[in-house]
Order: sequence, then C-alpha cells, then structure tokens
Amino acid sequence: MPTTEETVTESNEVEQSRLWLMYPPRLIKNPVIWEVGTKFDLVPNVRQASVTDEIGIVCLELSGLRENIKAAVKWMEELGVSVEPVEINVIES
Repeated sequence: MPTTEETVTESNEVEQSRLWLMYPPRLIKNPVIWEVGTKFDLVPNVRQASVTDEIGIVCLELSGLRENIKAAVKWMEELGVSVEPVEINVIES
C-alpha cells in the first residue's frame, strides 16, 4: 500500500513501467539510464540487457511518478533511443 508521501494525488501515483530501449551506436557509451534516474527522479532497474558495438538493447523498469516517466521517455526518444513498452510480462523472477 502506498504511503502518503508516495501518493500525492491520483495523477501523481507512484507506478512502474517496463520498457524496451534500443540504443544507436553513438549512445552506447553514454550513461542514459543513470541520467534518467537523476534528471527525472525515477528508480531505474535493468531487467535484461544485450550490448554490442553496434546496438544496445535494454529492458528497463522505471518506478516513479507517471508524469516523470512520460517526461523521461520523451527525453530518451529525443536523444535517439527507441522506446517501446514491454507488452508481455515474461521477465518475472
């Protein structure tokens, strides 16, 4: 159950979102996931990753306010990262 601090209003509820990220070669060495956590006050959790010199593919879980998650997705897309929602929850541990 969320605490009072976690739930300010219905639109500001803390939630989790799982996303597939695909990085172009020019961004592979950039700390994009760290920046998402610090710039947007989100908790990133890497669920799966495969990185080569040509491409980076990451399944990322973000926890935080919905508006912050949306802003982070927009920012990553503007950087050139392809962002898609995880549709089937196959990574449960």
